[in-house]
Amino acid sequence: MSKVTFDADRCKGCLLCQAACPKKIISQDGDTFNALGFHPATITDSAACIACAFCALMCPDCVITVERGE
Repeated sequence: MSKVTFDADRCKGCLLCQAACPKKIISQDGDTFNALGFHPATITDSAACIACAFCALMCPDCVITVERGE
C-alpha cells in the first residue's frame, strides 16, 4: 500500500495536485486552516492511491511525499 503525506502547514491550497491526480482522490480540507491561513489539500481515499506521484511532481512547493508500498 502506498503512503501519501502532505506538509499541510506549507500547502497554499492551489490544488494543482488535485488536477494532476488520475484517481481524483485529492480535495481541499475546507474545515482546516494551516499556518499560512490556507485550506490545505488532503487525500480522501488513501487506499485508492496508485502511487503515480503526479501530485508530488505538480506541487510547486514540494509539500507532497509519495512512498510506494509493496
